[in-house]
Amino acid sequence: MMVINTMILKFSRWVTVTYFILMASVAVAADYKPFILGSVSQASVSEVANETQASLQANGYEVVGSYQPNADTQVMVVTHPALKKIASLSKHGGFGAMQRIAVVNRAGQTEVTYTNPTYLWNVYRMEGDISGVQQTMEKALGNQKTFGSESGLSADALREYHYKFLMPYFDDVDELAEFEGYDAAVNAVETGLAAKKGGTSMVYRIDLPGKEETVFGVAFSQGEGRGANILDQIDQTGSSHAAHLPYELLVTGSSVIALNAKFRIAINWPSLSMMGSGSFMSIADAPDEIKNALQAVVTP
Repeated sequence: MMVINTMILKFSRWVTVTYFILMASVAVAADYKPFILGSVSQASVSEVANETQASLQANGYEVVGSYQPNADTQVMVVTHPALKKIASLSKHGGFGAMQRIAVVNRAGQTEVTYTNPTYLWNVYRMEGDISGVQQTMEKALGNQKTFGSESGLSADALREYHYKFLMPYFDDVDELAEFEGYDAAVNAVETGLAAKKGGTSMVYRIDLPGKEETVFGVAFSQGEGRGANILDQIDQTGSSHAAHLPYELLVTGSSVIALNAKFRIAINWPSLSMMGSGSFMSIADAPDEIKNALQAVVTP
């Protein structure tokens, strides 16, 4: 009898240990969605935008730029010393050197939504510890729910994300231009954006510390790739994905690159269908037009 009781006790302990190991694995292997709904109110977009900016600044964030893709939407872009440091650790980390926040009038209410830091940290294959940024963004803006995809994606799936077979990955970037050096590349981008080449304009600039890498936020005023059209075509249901905007140009060393627009759009609408109304087909020309506009920025 003593032998049987000992065996039962050992088995019970094994089950308990196994349970906690499995629970820990589940916690580590959390799934993520692209956006977070921070808050919803009855106040105006301008009132909420001002409150949002003040809260972000109180939590250590720098507002580097803002713009309105349409009359009902204000998008602001922020960075933080911790975020820039994380971005400087990985190849092409500049794409993740900012967080984007949208204040949107949605069905008579004003909602604040923002990019999910941990989601993008994985999408852009970044290193370092993003948890501090995640916590301070949620403290500044709230966290009612995550949204933007039918189901969450694991960290592993995000780090190798592609929308469908033969679609681009994160490292399938558009190589737009090569210059004599970093300073020449930065000057070319600033000059092109100031001239509004390709219907573009600059929303922000972020320089990474200790690294020849600068990211520019770019808005488009023409073609299917302009922000208003994207929102009109594929952002009409549920909470707004407007924090998808604006796009990025990255100067890294002497090169100017951009994310492939098919990848850049898909990471923020991973559940969007290919065909039908409100699908990728409704913005079929946008990826090529976005690339052409960004190419025009750095073309003499």
